Amino acid sequence: MEPNYSCKINVYSTYCANNLQAPATQMAKTNTLTRYVRMLRIVSHTLIGLLIASLAFPIANQDIKSQLISWWCRQLLRAFNLQVIHLGYAPQQTPTKTMVIANHISWSDIHALNSLMPLKFIAKSEIKTWPIFGYLVSKANTIFIDRKKRQDIKYSINIARNSLENGDNLCLFPEGTTTDGTEIRPFKTSLIQAAILAKATIQPVAIRYPKANDEMNTDVAYAGETTLIESMQKILTMQQPMVELHFLRPITPQDYAVMDRHSLTLHIEGLIRQTLKLL
Repeated sequence: MEPNYSCKINVYSTYCANNLQAPATQMAKTNTLTRYVRMLRIVSHTLIGLLIASLAFPIANQDIKSQLISWWCRQLLRAFNLQVIHLGYAPQQTPTKTMVIANHISWSDIHALNSLMPLKFIAKSEIKTWPIFGYLVSKANTIFIDRKKRQDIKYSINIARNSLENGDNLCLFPEGTTTDGTEIRPFKTSLIQAAILAKATIQPVAIRYPKANDEMNTDVAYAGETTLIESMQKILTMQQPMVELHFLRPITPQDYAVMDRHSLTLHIEGLIRQTLKLL
């Protein structure tokens, strides 16, 4: 049964209508005390994450581990006061053997998606070098790839395929980089092959960070010359930042049976572009 898409749209429309009445208040800057309180919550929650990753993860089974990760991501977003709004065909129950494919804007994309459903991420190897968060991501069963090494990509495809065949849900950002949300880079095709080989369901997700007036909130982006710390600091200064996750209709193996990898990739990219009106 398909989820009630129109109902979700109506809820979101009501939310926007209420906030559009005072856009200046919606995007107003936080005061110094609020920023310090948020920073304290973030530091405390990060320490909790380190304890969970080092003490609980080694002995927890996969289900408990996934629940802990989703809980931690939800609480981190709350510490930043970043509201997640999901639209469309968001799964009502936890799916299995699904590859989520999305455009990529900020570090918070990962936490927003993981707060709604348990996911393993396919990420570039540079993320392992991030302070603290790199360690946490590594402990969350992330599949790291070095796109510069062809043999590493082939290895990653096999790892991703085996993971999907075991019932895991994976997330891929096929742009291979982040943008400020005003564009989409061409999707790379190689790792989508893992979903094809595993005959997995593909769940396209279009991500955007809107302001109260529905313009793109580019200050949230972790892209270009913006560092991770700078991106976090910018979000801390926003009173009510929000992220929209537009879950498009899932693509089943039967749907893409007649497509090759390149055609399927272009199809997914086109769906996300159309949703975000970035044609």
